[in-house]
Amino acid sequence: MKIRTLELLSDNLAKELAWRKFELSALKAMIDLKSFSSGKNKALLRSGVTMLYAHWEGFIKVSSNSYLEFVAMQNLPYSNLSHNFIALAMKDKLDQANQTNKATIYNEVAEFFLTKMAERSSIKYVNRITTSNLSSSVFKEIVCMLGLDYSFYESKEVLIDEKLLKKRNTIAHGNYLDIDEKDYDELHTQIITMMDNFRNQIDNCASTKQYYRQTESITPPEHL
Repeated sequence: MKIRTLELLSDNLAKELAWRKFELSALKAMIDLKSFSSGKNKALLRSGVTMLYAHWEGFIKVSSNSYLEFVAMQNLPYSNLSHNFIALAMKDKLDQANQTNKATIYNEVAEFFLTKMAERSSIKYVNRITTSNLSSSVFKEIVCMLGLDYSFYESKEVLIDEKLLKKRNTIAHGNYLDIDEKDYDELHTQIITMMDNFRNQIDNCASTKQYYRQTESITPPEHL
């Protein structure tokens, strides 16, 4: 079912977040029991880091694509899209031009933005965001693409890059890494907090129509 309404978007985000939080909480509960040998507990901690990253990357991708789908389904003219979605449309047109490197295509791109802004928009949303290795810089680009506020995440950049992504890559590439349980607890809390915040940002942007830009009518100057 296409995500055409606020209710469908909100339900989709809630379900995506719920099952991920359930799995992460279940794994953390096993770690907190401390009923395993030291070796098994260390294995659980390493597994916990890889699961935290998997659900972080997965939720950001799925929820971002869901929001893009919701905006696309509003069928707004380009002139009524917020600047970030205009930029997204521009990128698609320029990417198409770059693939052919033909002057005629570039001319069509220029004509599109000069004369066709009143047409119904077409926003690519299916698997739009497929990036792996979700570093803070990549995440920032996604936040910008969606027109969200990045300020909340600025203080989390070291955590994302050093405590999550770097450690996950080390483990995923088959290298041994000791994970401190207190560090894991902090990482778990922060990742859940960021996913909650990201979901709330999308919900808020959709409900307040921040993707929508009111077109101002321009009154021509009077002739003297």
